[in-house]
Amino acid sequence: MLAFLVDVQRSIYAALTSDITAYSSSGDVAALLAMLPLGTVFGAAHALTPGHSKSVLAAFILGSGLRPARALLTSFTLSVTHITSAVLLAVVANSLVQRTLVGAGRAPALEWTSRSILIAIGLWLIYRALAAKPHVHGEGIATGFVAGLIPCPLTLFVMTLALSRSAPEAGLAFSLAMLIGVAMVLGSIAVLVALARSTLIGLFERYGQTITGISRSLDLLAGAGLTLIALLEIAG
Repeated sequence: MLAFLVDVQRSIYAALTSDITAYSSSGDVAALLAMLPLGTVFGAAHALTPGHSKSVLAAFILGSGLRPARALLTSFTLSVTHITSAVLLAVVANSLVQRTLVGAGRAPALEWTSRSILIAIGLWLIYRALAAKPHVHGEGIATGFVAGLIPCPLTLFVMTLALSRSAPEAGLAFSLAMLIGVAMVLGSIAVLVALARSTLIGLFERYGQTITGISRSLDLLAGAGLTLIALLEIAG
């Protein structure tokens, strides 16, 4: 499955380079619009590959007890931040971007910042579980923003390519299409995890367990998982 997704991305990658180059020469709006469905497919395929904070998103929703609507909002915040940070980095040519062959499209400073804050969020979930603290309104959006701070390397490539061809509108249009694809995948994961958590709690409650105890246990597990994921990504 992963190999298939990589092949899909490679094919779209080649077509994209050709399309943006052609658009920069002709300025044909029809050619620009024709790229948008490709961008959505590209974004969805890209989001299904490893990464994109899917494990972070799932762990947080599992522990936080967000309802499907708020889980969806968290995933949307993550998606928007993930794509927008790449667009902004490309536009301002920020020195945070690593330009080596192996690390092309990465922003190590943002990655370190993002994962460090996620460690703090994970520790907060553990503390909240042990101290029985109430949930804080708005923390889902904050987590989505922090998790999405790592810029999308493919969006960064698209914007850089478009800017080098003097066609920034092509890069922005394609980035928006990619955002739709990424948001569809992450949103589906968020809603499924939220529903699975509700189902799990319902099953335990039916057999005499208390909601409070289960929620605290999930908080504890999610906090530990989130902290471990962030630590491993920093170490890696």
